[in-house]
Order: sequence, then C-alpha cells, then structure tokens
Amino acid sequence: MPESKTLRKPIFTKVDQLRPGTSGHTLTIKVVNTKMVLQKGRPDGPQVRQIRIAESLVGDETGMIIFTARNEQVDFMKEGATVTLRNAKIDMFKGSMRLAVDKWGRVEVAEPDSFKVKEDNNLSLIEYELINIVEE
Repeated sequence: MPESKTLRKPIFTKVDQLRPGTSGHTLTIKVVNTKMVLQKGRPDGPQVRQIRIAESLVGDETGMIIFTARNEQVDFMKEGATVTLRNAKIDMFKGSMRLAVDKWGRVEVAEPDSFKVKEDNNLSLIEYELINIVEE
C-alpha cells in the first residue's frame, strides 16, 4: 500500500538572500522592466519552433536581480506584473548573478502585491570571481 505524501509548504526567499550557485528558491517578485535579447524562429522543421530569451529586471522590497526568461516565460514578464518563481536557481553570467527557472521550475502569475521594489540594491551589478584554493 503506497504511503500518502503530504506536500511541503514552500519557503519563500527574498532577493537579498540569493547567493551564487544556489538553487531551489521560491520567490514572489515584481517585474521592473523587460528587454528582449534573442528572438528567432526555425521554420525549417516539421514544427515551427521559436526561441525567445528576455532579460527582466525583477525585485522585491529587499533588492533587484536580472531574471533570464526563456520561451513561454517571456509572456509573464510584463512591466509591473507580480510573478511567483518556483524552484528558481542562480546562474553566473560574466561574473554576475542571474536568476533563472529551468524545466524543473515554474513561473506563475501572482496576485498583485503592494510592495515597492528596492531599486538601490541590484545584485546583478555585483561581480563575483571564482577562486580555487589549493591545499598542500
């Protein structure tokens, strides 16, 4: 007889708690602005497949970060929209953090929230450097 598993309540993370190389974050964020980075279609195959990538500046009351939206995720990234990201991860791009949701995560429209995005704490502007420590 299979045991019934109860779902855990998600633990919501704030933007200022994000660190390089971490994953499994659930956040409720507001979209500040969105810029399309790549949009190309491939009409040569049996299915017309379009690849879209946008960079959205998103944040909450603790700070901001750039979110890389892919394909159908781009549709959720409208300026001023409140969005919940589930199982988000931090990718590193040219030494700075980018928030992303891969196939194991989910992007959902959330109820509009009244918080104001803290615009003077952009985590994507902080440059990180990988340092290898050699033990002798």
